[in-house]
Amino acid sequence: MAAPVLLAQNFLSAIQSLLPRGLVWPRDPDAVQTKTLMGLAPTYERNTSRANYLLVDAFPATTNELLPEWEETLGLPDPCAGAAPTVQQRRAQVVARFANSGGQSAAYFIQFAAHLGYTVTVQNYGPALAGQARCGDACNGAPWASAWAIVAPLSTVTYARAGQSAAGDPLASWGNAVLQCELNTLKPAHTVLLFQYQVEIFDNSVVDDFGHPLMTDTGMPVIL
Repeated sequence: MAAPVLLAQNFLSAIQSLLPRGLVWPRDPDAVQTKTLMGLAPTYERNTSRANYLLVDAFPATTNELLPEWEETLGLPDPCAGAAPTVQQRRAQVVARFANSGGQSAAYFIQFAAHLGYTVTVQNYGPALAGQARCGDACNGAPWASAWAIVAPLSTVTYARAGQSAAGDPLASWGNAVLQCELNTLKPAHTVLLFQYQVEIFDNSVVDDFGHPLMTDTGMPVIL
């Protein structure tokens, strides 16, 4: 149920209903007493509005004014998001860390990345074993038993959203620095985490002599 929206007129009526009855307690709009109470009622309206807003601002996913409080509680900000992260990036890190219940499964890391705003999959590796490896498989040695990879788009774009972004934030931001930094912190200490970024290739993409797509500074393929 949504919080009630109470206006100054509602508070005026509530105050007047608590007053005694009689000639010295008039309710008509032009009475001095009514005008005095009407001067007090907007304060109650503002307080109620702020209290209702607190119900929204207190949650990590919708916080704005309390964002610094959440960051301090969760060990943020940190170098992962760079020197000047957007409000959306800061909020995403707060949500990811607040919802982090710990784990080492692929599902855990996929969900943590999703809270950060990234869509990823997990690729597991292992050493090549006689009787199991097939022709064409990589000749991985024993250390590959501890290697795994996060597979993600080459450049995840975060667009500014009304009600989510703040004045001064860019209309769009991209990059995977936060993803790499956060997951490298969470990965099991005995493992080696790799990051594989996929590029969407179009029919009219420009490629080099080896068939590799040419990329722009923003991580997008060059197309004709």
